[in-house]
Amino acid sequence: MPMLGQFIDGQHMTGSGGTIEVTNPADGSVVATLGEATVDDVATAVSAARRAFGEWSGATPGERAAALSALADRMAARAEEYAQVETAQSGKPIKLTREFDVPGSIDNVRFFAGAARVLTGMAQAEYDGTHTSSIRREPIGVVGSIAPWNYPLQMAMWKILPAVAAGNTIVLKPAELTPLTSLMVAEDALAAGIPAGVINVLTGPGRTVGEALISHQDVSMVSFTGSTPVGRRVMELATGTVKRVHLELGGKAPFVVFDDADLDAAAHGAVAGALINTGQDCTAATRAYVQRPHLDAFVEKVAALFDTVRLGDPTDPHTDQGPLISMRQRESVHGYVERALAAGAKVVRGGEVPGDVLAGGSYYPPTLVVDAAQDSEIVQEELFGPVLVVLGFDTDDEGIALANDVPYGLASSAWTTNTFRAQRASREIAAGCVWINDHIPIVSEMPHGGYKASGFGKDMSMYSLEEYTNIKHVSSDITGDVRKDWHRTIFGDR
Repeated sequence: MPMLGQFIDGQHMTGSGGTIEVTNPADGSVVATLGEATVDDVATAVSAARRAFGEWSGATPGERAAALSALADRMAARAEEYAQVETAQSGKPIKLTREFDVPGSIDNVRFFAGAARVLTGMAQAEYDGTHTSSIRREPIGVVGSIAPWNYPLQMAMWKILPAVAAGNTIVLKPAELTPLTSLMVAEDALAAGIPAGVINVLTGPGRTVGEALISHQDVSMVSFTGSTPVGRRVMELATGTVKRVHLELGGKAPFVVFDDADLDAAAHGAVAGALINTGQDCTAATRAYVQRPHLDAFVEKVAALFDTVRLGDPTDPHTDQGPLISMRQRESVHGYVERALAAGAKVVRGGEVPGDVLAGGSYYPPTLVVDAAQDSEIVQEELFGPVLVVLGFDTDDEGIALANDVPYGLASSAWTTNTFRAQRASREIAAGCVWINDHIPIVSEMPHGGYKASGFGKDMSMYSLEEYTNIKHVSSDITGDVRKDWHRTIFGDR
């Protein structure tokens, strides 16, 4: 089936707006031209999801699990196609999409296929002696989800899977820069046996399509991944219809290196953690705090490793780092670096827009910055690019305090060979994830979500499934008495 821009009620549609060009950030070429959704298309998609909710919410957990398992099989059969399309629309290195994005997404499908059959709750019992209490987990309804451009396939799956595994239906708006793999998932889901209308995809701008989706009275829950400022707008719009909100927002992950750390391991971890996905990752290692005895050596080791990173054509399997998502994003990242330099920071590596064969794409080199102030914007704000800022600290107290000294709290890591330091860091760093002696790995079984301005709610894991259910307490009298003991509080005596 040709991808026309929208997938509504089991069919590809063009949308009733203008057109959107999906471009390859490596060279600016047009990958696809799609129809643009409008507010009318939002209404059509929500209506389809609402209509499909009755059938899908009434399916047994086993039936939903079987359909999701079939979806995983279909995606596995098309894994290379998914990888190629993801690379073309986002500029990701093909080895990243082949080895991380696509297999991780398929594993997520298989996890939620199993999770659909596991509904947790308290044991049924007579907690007051006269009533049997039990817990029901029920789907919420139509979920309106908005996914970002940095991990198009993975973020689409993080939105779709817990929602439909729990029996909800969904209208997903992927970023208009990168909608293609989301549309592929929708058509594969239909072919796998997930009924028409359960998964709908709209391609269009956030200010019109996204806001209409969030505000729609028949949307019972909103899930958004993106920047913190836009997350605030999502919350504001959701209050109009008092719907549940799930937010995964910005990050500014600290990378804390104590003086007993394995310095080679830390340097390798910092380079991988800072540059994955060209730094366009809300969990990327962006702020390295290194205890001063190791500071200079750490900077030297990271700089040397930065020199080995191969920047180039994302379709080349040897390329380590591809372009940023757009020229606009490159200008934004470069602006942060230039302003940091003007404020007294130093660039040890990178910091210049490349020319020659890379001039036609939105490339930016691995950039290492030192001597920035803790309160500077390059330390405090999420810039979403391949930039690592390294700062020093003296005491353990100072290192943990600096790690927490930003508005965000999504992810972090601590590097030490001392178990007590590791335990302290895991307790005291205010983030939804604390890695010890590594940075970035995620697994389907464990939750992903933030503290503070990084939002609330969890993706992946059974905790995510819980986000997409309503919990109902059912209490049944077991005495058969006409007059209950507690009635005396309203009339009569014991």
